[in-house]
Amino acid sequence: VHLENPEFHTRWYFKYFLGKVHQNYVALDGIKNPIVLSVCLTDADNYGVPQYRAILWRKTGSEKICIVYSPNKPISAKVILKSFGVEKLEKGPREVSSPEFQQELLTLEEQEGSVNYKFGVLYAKAGQTSDDEMFSNETGSEEFNRFLELLGDRVELQGWQGYRGGLDVKNDMTGSQSVFTIYEGHEIMFHVSSLLPYTPDNPQQVERKRHIGNDIVTIVFQDTDDEYKPSFSPLGVKSKFIHIFALVTYNKHDDSYRVTVYSERNVPIFGPPLPCPPVFHSHLEFRNFLLVKLINGEKAAYASPIFSIRRQRTLDSLITRLWQDHMHEKLSVRNSWGNAISESPRGHRRKHSEREQLFLQFGQSLKLKTIVKGDAPTSLQTSTSANIKPWQPQFVYEDFPHKVLCGDSWGDSVLLGTEEGIYLVQEGKSMRQLFDRSVICQQLYVLEAYGLLLFRVEKSKEFHNPRVCVFKLSDLEEDEDVVFTREDCKKHKLDRTKGCHLFAALRSSQPLFLAVACGRKVALLKWKHPLVWSSWAVGNVRDMTEGFELIREVTFSEPAILLTILLTESQEPLLCAGYKNNFDLVQRTGEIKRVHSVDTQKTTLVSAIDVYEDHEPELLLTFNRKCLFKRLNGKNSSNFYLNWNSAPQFVVCAFPYLLAFTTNTIEIRLVVNGNLVHTLVLPNLRVITSKVT
Repeated sequence: VHLENPEFHTRWYFKYFLGKVHQNYVALDGIKNPIVLSVCLTDADNYGVPQYRAILWRKTGSEKICIVYSPNKPISAKVILKSFGVEKLEKGPREVSSPEFQQELLTLEEQEGSVNYKFGVLYAKAGQTSDDEMFSNETGSEEFNRFLELLGDRVELQGWQGYRGGLDVKNDMTGSQSVFTIYEGHEIMFHVSSLLPYTPDNPQQVERKRHIGNDIVTIVFQDTDDEYKPSFSPLGVKSKFIHIFALVTYNKHDDSYRVTVYSERNVPIFGPPLPCPPVFHSHLEFRNFLLVKLINGEKAAYASPIFSIRRQRTLDSLITRLWQDHMHEKLSVRNSWGNAISESPRGHRRKHSEREQLFLQFGQSLKLKTIVKGDAPTSLQTSTSANIKPWQPQFVYEDFPHKVLCGDSWGDSVLLGTEEGIYLVQEGKSMRQLFDRSVICQQLYVLEAYGLLLFRVEKSKEFHNPRVCVFKLSDLEEDEDVVFTREDCKKHKLDRTKGCHLFAALRSSQPLFLAVACGRKVALLKWKHPLVWSSWAVGNVRDMTEGFELIREVTFSEPAILLTILLTESQEPLLCAGYKNNFDLVQRTGEIKRVHSVDTQKTTLVSAIDVYEDHEPELLLTFNRKCLFKRLNGKNSSNFYLNWNSAPQFVVCAFPYLLAFTTNTIEIRLVVNGNLVHTLVLPNLRVITSKVT
């Protein structure tokens, strides 16, 4: 149960820029659309390590990235724009130094959605189907009132100082009381039908409909004798604004709540997914689930056409006006005064200092006003206990003395390839060296089902070309005092791997498949021995090194930089190779088919992951800062591109999450919609292995 795109991760301008030294630019992109760029150099939330944070504002919304800071390598606004994929500019970028510009950017950020929420709560008696009937319930039942107590605290509206959600707090025009709560920093005001003004002679109860009918998300609590057959239907409520209903029923026999969620067809998928059956016996778990579902639902609803088109118009109007107002504004000095991208000229230090002071004072004052107004994502106070996150780090071994080059898990242990050889590391035990420093490997696979260890050794005096070596895992366990050398590896060289610069194995398959890239050639190999061969074969080193037979060999136009083996439903192996800016698929016939081509000047291919969906192989392709799902016929299998905040070096699919690893962060998003749920900051991070166990 996670809040998606949480504000303390997504409201960057308020958190990292406002009231601090940063630089802002306006420009016209290659297709003549106005854009705004904000850049700051900050060490916030990064263990004191400086990095660039940048926000690009367009009419379609904002994009955010982190870029590694190098003190000896200056960076320009154009370079940062290229990181966003903006290769060409019609005009600009032009720096804007006006302090008031911060107010405009804060307004832009606020278009992404509210920090605080108002949700409708509509009480329905058993058998009621129309909104006129439900809105005409003057009071609620005892079960309904207990449900309100679970949702939040009942507060007096007159003189209320917190978030009011459009309710009158001076003259009791919208009732004297309401229900309010705070969840993970979000203030939530509930528009409760039985607490809003009731008009006896008005069957439509316009005052109640005016508030609840204009909420995006509404809870319907229905009394019912049969929780499986409530009479409520979303068609019974006439509203063009409500996009999501959460129907709640209470079972007095076992003190449980059941919830059903209805949403408009155009609302994207949002979490958390409903349990099966959607029944909660723990009231606290139900409350947490319901509040998170409501918040995520409102955020998702903003992506539906009725809201997204309106937001695009607003953003387009705001950004166009900023472009028109500031593109021709003259700076009082030749160069930038800010220190995010370039240094200030010496002759203007005093003037720069005065301008910087004015800029900071205005930003800090604006930040304070936003906090006082209650519109700032600053508080993480909550009326519930903190949730235990599934991605808390667990230490296996501290103070490992060598630089890790590669590795893989082996049971409860980890095999690590280093510049000093290969080591076995076990929690609570001393590390053990398996191969000496003459064996330096850059790739390492432990195939436990087959009892094999595969690794790629680099070129040396003993090996004139890189090779893939194979050892039985049982050989590594026989004598703990034996340390293997490069000389031992000579006998364990795999055939057809001379000059190998990259290899991949399909760990979970039977039989075992191996792909080996040697220059522009890639060979697909198959293990010809039975699964249990390594456990009973004695002394047959030659049988092991010749144990892979060639299935097919293909030649690409460039050397492959990534390889992935996939299995079809009929257990046929397919090979995906990435090189230059292309992802290609080798068919059963050996024919090479283009799956995806990246249309940017500078392309970094990261990974191609087999995510196998609905009995059909499917690829998750990662390049630059983007991810997308592709079917093997080249068609997109999802309607969204996933943009990471930092350029990943490694991506893992651990359903329902996608994890992107950079040099200092793990960014965690949901597979179903690409929404961010968490970012872990871990300096000097390096991925050793990822394995489904």
